[in-house]
Amino acid sequence: MSPELLTLIGVFVGAAILRVPIAFSMFAAGVAYLAVSGGDVGQVAEQALNGLYSNFVLIAIPMFVFAANVMNAGTISDRLWAFSNAVVGRFRGGLGQVTVLIGLLFASMTGSAIADAAGPGLVTYRAMHKVGGYKPGLAISITAAAATIAPVVPPSIPMILYAVIANVSVGAMFLAGIVPGLMMAGSLMLVIAVVARVRNLPVGEPVGAKEAFRLFRRAFLPMLMPVIILAGIYSGVFTPTEAAVVAGLYAIVLSVFVYRAFGWRELAAIVLESARSTGLIGLMIAGAFLINYAVTAEQIGEWFAALTTDAGLSALGFFLIINLALLLAGCFLDTGTLMLVIVPLLLPAVHAQGIDPVHFGVVIVVNLMIGMITPPYGLLLFVLSGLGKVPLGEVFKETWPFVGALVVVLLLLVLFPVLVVGLPYHFGF
Repeated sequence: MSPELLTLIGVFVGAAILRVPIAFSMFAAGVAYLAVSGGDVGQVAEQALNGLYSNFVLIAIPMFVFAANVMNAGTISDRLWAFSNAVVGRFRGGLGQVTVLIGLLFASMTGSAIADAAGPGLVTYRAMHKVGGYKPGLAISITAAAATIAPVVPPSIPMILYAVIANVSVGAMFLAGIVPGLMMAGSLMLVIAVVARVRNLPVGEPVGAKEAFRLFRRAFLPMLMPVIILAGIYSGVFTPTEAAVVAGLYAIVLSVFVYRAFGWRELAAIVLESARSTGLIGLMIAGAFLINYAVTAEQIGEWFAALTTDAGLSALGFFLIINLALLLAGCFLDTGTLMLVIVPLLLPAVHAQGIDPVHFGVVIVVNLMIGMITPPYGLLLFVLSGLGKVPLGEVFKETWPFVGALVVVLLLLVLFPVLVVGLPYHFGF
């Protein structure tokens, strides 16, 4: 290992230990690497800006963030909750099932786990805890687990990032996430059904057909968004980046003009908040490009690929080891760090093992989402326990059945690639 690489690792780890924000840790490590290697430190700005603006696909991220914030600020969460409750709320543990269903519906509009958890997730948490009598820890755990679906089903911000990193089609990644997302929702609903029976959770009031149809009509326009996005992309009407703009405009039309949920002043505040969120994401991406510049120069990816090949690992063995390592890392490290820094190191080995990069990408996104609800780190658990004022220990205790169910789904996706790549292959990707 070269002195330059040791410097990069030392600065990055040291900054992280000091709790320096991850984006600035990346920048510091990149600058240190260039300084020690005799490179031009002025390349920092060049590499960062080239990384951010040389890829048209990345423009989709701020628009999807904006669309998610607009959806959260309006009445759309309430409309989706009411319709979901009419569909599955009548069963034992129905409010938990509603949480998963609304998580799936809202996920197909935002692509963000945090947006899903902070928007409809809080609505369903309060309903489970105050109306359904769920223990706070269980209600938070269900809400967090349901939010992990958001970055898997299209549109998905992590899928866009991976498509840029791995140079694969965004459309293929979106299609590949549909079946895994449905499997995640099904597994969580199954766990909730078992927990509801064991703990004798309450049965919800049935909703008549006429009322259910009325609630469907109220939720129809929001549910139309993913249909417009996906139909537009796969019919060739617009690109994924243009689809993100359409999503943002559609969200404005619904919230401002159709539902009149807020006015132009509130919309300006949403634009500002979206810019702040996007700025943080942009800094992380720019910092990651600096780290990846050093990694490419040191040929670490090629070294790791040769190591796995020389070790005689099969593709399945390699895949299982990587998933186990990322599951463990996800308990402690930020998802963005793993996606932007660690995954690029693995791609040369993925190609050397003959693994489909689309298959690998979807499995990794699912893996990282499980990390978001796995103690002791579990970013979603921290966010929701803070918002709900529930002790983390109580949440951790209730989370493990949902983590176990999602790990089973992850294993099935690894063992049966057709579950991931079947749809993209069918549509010619």
